Order: sequence, then structure tokens, then C-alpha cells
Amino acid sequence: MEIHYDDPERILGNIYKGIVRDILPGINAAFVDVGLEEKLFLSMKELSDELWQKARGQSPQIQKLLKSGQQIILQVKREGIGTKNPQGTMKISLPGRYWVFLPTHERLGVSRRIEDEHESRRLRRIARKLKHKGEGLIARTAAQGASEEDLERDFNYLLGTWKGIEEQAARVKAPALLYRGLDLVKAFLRDRLIEDVKRVVVDSERVYQEIKDFLSYMHMDQFMDRIELYRGKRPLFEARGVEKQLRESLQPKVRLPGGGSLVIAETEALTAIDVNTGSDIKYKDQEQAILNTNLEAAVEIPRQLRLRKLSGIIIADFVDMKRREHVEKVIRKLQEELKKDRVPADFVDITKLGLVEITRKREGESLLGMLEEEEET
Repeated sequence: MEIHYDDPERILGNIYKGIVRDILPGINAAFVDVGLEEKLFLSMKELSDELWQKARGQSPQIQKLLKSGQQIILQVKREGIGTKNPQGTMKISLPGRYWVFLPTHERLGVSRRIEDEHESRRLRRIARKLKHKGEGLIARTAAQGASEEDLERDFNYLLGTWKGIEEQAARVKAPALLYRGLDLVKAFLRDRLIEDVKRVVVDSERVYQEIKDFLSYMHMDQFMDRIELYRGKRPLFEARGVEKQLRESLQPKVRLPGGGSLVIAETEALTAIDVNTGSDIKYKDQEQAILNTNLEAAVEIPRQLRLRKLSGIIIADFVDMKRREHVEKVIRKLQEELKKDRVPADFVDITKLGLVEITRKREGESLLGMLEEEEET
């Protein structure tokens, strides 16, 4: 289960024409005014390929590639978190149904979820035919099995979008918004509506019709019969148990099926997760009971990361295991469950103290952070 909130002030993915205001040579970064309350933080590594080419293979300082007052096109890569400014990038990415188009960054890739080597080669071949030098294309999971005609149509749509952004940039004065990403519902349908999704249940007739229109526009008619309008008397989230899970997701303690528990503590620097055994009497062997608790935790921790929108550095303290084969079994299970995550999440290492390090890409505030902000306002 995952929870997503539609925030009208969401800026992630937006593209702006901005003005470089502050150059920070000490950390090789700059702040760019795009017309928002906070400036975008732009690090050296997020400069466009065009600017990097001026470096001619050297590692210059940012002040040699950017000047104060210079106007540039950049995209919001990460929302502001806590006291940190939102982050920008000049490596623009435009997601479509089948492709992610990179108009300023030469790269070619295929979703890691497409494991069929033959299909991966087919998509790479089509990508090379479609893109031009200096551009990049990444095949998304939904591209698997798509016809070449549909793949080309999606690319042309993204290419047309980029040309429109460039034309808008030539007309307007910075700072200015050039492109706003899709709203939450449309972005979810574009990104997540694949064959393993059996039903999409909606409790608003207006949104139901918007979804139908969007699917038709995106040539996704095969999913029309999976859209269901909920007409029950009880609120949809209450009827499907979502409200209950939401309340549970705000509690620090999570019960495990075998009697153990997780205790989750968010801090600004990292998230700490403590795994505790409980009254697990299924196994007389204490080591087997500990293994059982840790295996349950290896399944539940990735689920909680998705549900609570936890990101950055996560440290998990599993119950100590004496047998090396038990440790390896728990790690394999954890890695297997992390692969199910839409957001890049990886097992990093086990420290000398036996703590498990996990990283998950930051995309914004955690669920707790978002709800706390709502309560304050």
C-alpha cells in the first residue's frame, strides 16, 4: 500500500526559466531565482551537458560555467525538505507513458523492471532510431510489449512538449514557469496503470469522467473497463480500510504477525527502525524465533518505507542472529522486497555494529511531515 497526496503547491517536475543569483564556489553550487518563495539549489553535477562540454574534460569551478544574472532553463528535481531549499537540475526529464525523454542529457536506458533481455534490446534499438544526438531516452516499465507505433507516438508527444517549452522560454522574461507536470491522478495513471493493476476505484463522478477522457487521449483504451465509480454510502477510504491504515502509519510502533514489532523514529538526518521480538511461541528454537521475526521485519520495513514515504538514509537494527546463513537469508528477503519499490531503494551494507543501512531516493516530505504541515496550517 502507498499513500499519495495531491498538493496544489507541488513543484516537483516543474520547469522554469530562472536567473542565477548566487554563486557558491566553496561548494560548487548556485542558487537560481525561478519566481518562487525559495530559490532552487543547483549543484555542479546538475549542470547541462552543454555546459559541461565547455569544461573540455577538466573539473572547473562552477563560477567558470555560470555567471550571476545568467538566464537558464531548469527543472525541480526535489521538493524542499525541512529547512532545505528545493533542488533544481538542468538535466531536464519529461516522462511519458512509455518513455522518459531527456532533451539535454545524452543517455539510453531501460527500466530495471524489464528483465527480458530480448525485449530490452528491442527497446534500445527503437530508442536509438527515435532520439537524436545529445538527447536521451529511457524505456519505462509500461513500454514492455508496446508496439513500435505506440512507442513512436509517445516519443513524438514528448518531443512536441519540449519544443513548446523552448518556444515559451524564448518568449517570456525570467523568472517564469514554462511547464507544469500532470496532476496526481493523471500522473498516477500514466506511470502506474499497467497490466497487473486490476481495478481503479474512484468516488468522484467528475474525476471518473476525467480519467476516462485522459485514458482515451493517451490511447490507453484497454484499461477503460478497469475504472470503477464507487457509489457506496460509507466513504471509500473508510469502507476499504484505508483510514485505519493511515492512522496506524502515524504511530511509531508497528506490530509484526508473529508477535514482534518495529519501532520507527524519524529525524532530520535519518530514519531509525528498531526490530523487537515478541511473544513468538511458534518455535521452541530461540534462534528460529529470531529468524522468523527478522524475516517478517524484512518484508514489513520496505512496505513501511513506501507507506510512510520515508527516504534518505534508513538504519534498521534487526535482532542479533548468530548463524551467518540466517543473516544472509534475511538480507536476501530484504533485497527482494526493496525491488518492489517504485522509488529507487537499495540495501547498502551491514555495519560493524550489525546495523543494516538502506537508502531510498528523496522525493519530498514524509507522510508524517506532510500531515503535520496540514495541521499547522
